[in-house]
Amino acid sequence: MTTSTPEPTRWGILATGKIARTFAENLRATPGAVLAAVGSRSQESADAFARDLGDDDTRAHASYDALVADPDVDVVYVASPHTHHLEHARLAFAAGKPVLCEKPLTMTRADAEALFDAAGSLFCMEAMWMACHPLVRELRARIEGGELGTPHQVHADLGFVVGTDASARMWDPALGAGALLDMGIYPLTFARLMLGPFATAVAVGDLGADGIDLDVAIAARHRSGAVSALTTSMTSASPRSATVATSRGLLSLPADFHHPAHAVWTPDGGEPQRIEPPTPVYGTGLGNEALHVQECLQEGLAESPLVPRSQTLELLGVMDDLRRQLGVRYAADAGAPA
Repeated sequence: MTTSTPEPTRWGILATGKIARTFAENLRATPGAVLAAVGSRSQESADAFARDLGDDDTRAHASYDALVADPDVDVVYVASPHTHHLEHARLAFAAGKPVLCEKPLTMTRADAEALFDAAGSLFCMEAMWMACHPLVRELRARIEGGELGTPHQVHADLGFVVGTDASARMWDPALGAGALLDMGIYPLTFARLMLGPFATAVAVGDLGADGIDLDVAIAARHRSGAVSALTTSMTSASPRSATVATSRGLLSLPADFHHPAHAVWTPDGGEPQRIEPPTPVYGTGLGNEALHVQECLQEGLAESPLVPRSQTLELLGVMDDLRRQLGVRYAADAGAPA
């Protein structure tokens, strides 16, 4: 008896910035993945991207419309700035293409609801690659299975010194700049994965002269009764680590916790135990995200069981509220309560 090998998944990448390049590099290490095409706002940029990161068959399109219309593209990865995700995902859906869209999915929960409505029965997933990482999945399974005891507290931090010469999306409010949406989403998601849905969250922070959040601290309670303390920064070389404290011990993830090389479980009164990823990590971990999307498409799913639509909407709603507390507003907030 023979088993058929699935056809390769042909990816189209929309936009050619830093995250798009990193994703394309990871596709090279992802089983069953092919970079079929790339789309940019200029032919020159698309040609350079295809030449550097594709192969002889990778097509370079001088517009996003041409990319999503390419009949040899099976799924579109939207890698444009946050503020353009809704527009660009809708382009792909109108062309009948499933979408993996960079995080945050949109600027607000309301826009994410509109994006999912546009997707309908087409597959759509926010690109929260941390949730697809083999070790993070393993730790979550052990916690949910009760092996490590009942989790009661999470501490998680993600921050970097972002130079003034960084890309405009990191500093320009018109492109959704700020620590919370770009980096704070990781500690928030980690706490959600380990402790379950949020009940309430409060934030304090420091804003820049142009109104974007530079440093944020969040205290949250989850519906389970567990609590989390989360921080994010654009100004500091912060620890970028995470811990989960349970009724039986402490689970520690060193920097960088959002794509961990290992974790350490220290049972109360016992010796530390190192936990390794149970399956291969492809590339930097973005390859595992791509592989998960491919598996979802092969199974005919409209949403990911690892990054379900309901979780994406919940976290965007939490960030909407945190931004209101901080006094951070974007154009997408027009009409929302002050």
